[in-house]
Amino acid sequence: MRTVTTFDCAGETLFGTLDTAAGETGLLIVSGGNEIRIGAHRGMALLAQRLAAHGVPVFRFDRRGIGDSTGENGGFRTSGPDIASAAAAFRALSGIERLVAFGNCDAATALALFGAEAAIETLILANPWLIEQDDALPPAAAIRARYAAKLRNPREWLRLLQGQVNLKNLFKGLNKVFHNVPKGSTPLATELLDALATWGGRATILLARRDNTALAFADAARAHQGTLQMLFCETDSHSFAHPQDAEWLEQQIVAALSRLPEAG
Repeated sequence: MRTVTTFDCAGETLFGTLDTAAGETGLLIVSGGNEIRIGAHRGMALLAQRLAAHGVPVFRFDRRGIGDSTGENGGFRTSGPDIASAAAAFRALSGIERLVAFGNCDAATALALFGAEAAIETLILANPWLIEQDDALPPAAAIRARYAAKLRNPREWLRLLQGQVNLKNLFKGLNKVFHNVPKGSTPLATELLDALATWGGRATILLARRDNTALAFADAARAHQGTLQMLFCETDSHSFAHPQDAEWLEQQIVAALSRLPEAG
């Protein structure tokens, strides 16, 4: 059964959707960017429906200033109270004993930073956001990956020799690669990776292998002290929009939930 509810956050009214199920472990889905709780391509609503069929109660919500919810949209940096209020509403409505949270992009970053304050026990994070840049180019890690693939392709060498490559864009990309800030050293990257270290083995990282945001995260994570479990989906879709990507995402979440110890 799917029901719509409202709850309070700092004097504002937030809207949430609960997919009920018999399980004692619930999944809180936090939307990334300015997406409403239905998700890109209805992805989060469909995911919630499928997980509920596996016996997992799922709660989604619109943070302040997004979708049906009132208030001002302050971005992911201000979403800590929204996550905490949604977690409390989820517990009250469903009676779950344990709470796991899933988020994509800056919602993943917000959960790493603020999830503990909401008494969330375990995180499943997709393509965490750590990009801080002033230009319109992709992250340096994405540029490196793209150029590496091109160098392995004889057709790209032929295009270069035939003058079919935009040399201005090529040199801009190379300049960003060779003058990039040292890997993982941006303030947001350091803050995020330090926060993830406090979660220990209670955070699973899911990455779309050819997505720019995921490439930037993986690049920073490898340079950061500590060990993170990173699982890769062979896709370029940031929101896991392709049917096979959505199936992979569902399977990884179910697997992560199945690894949790018995509630007690």
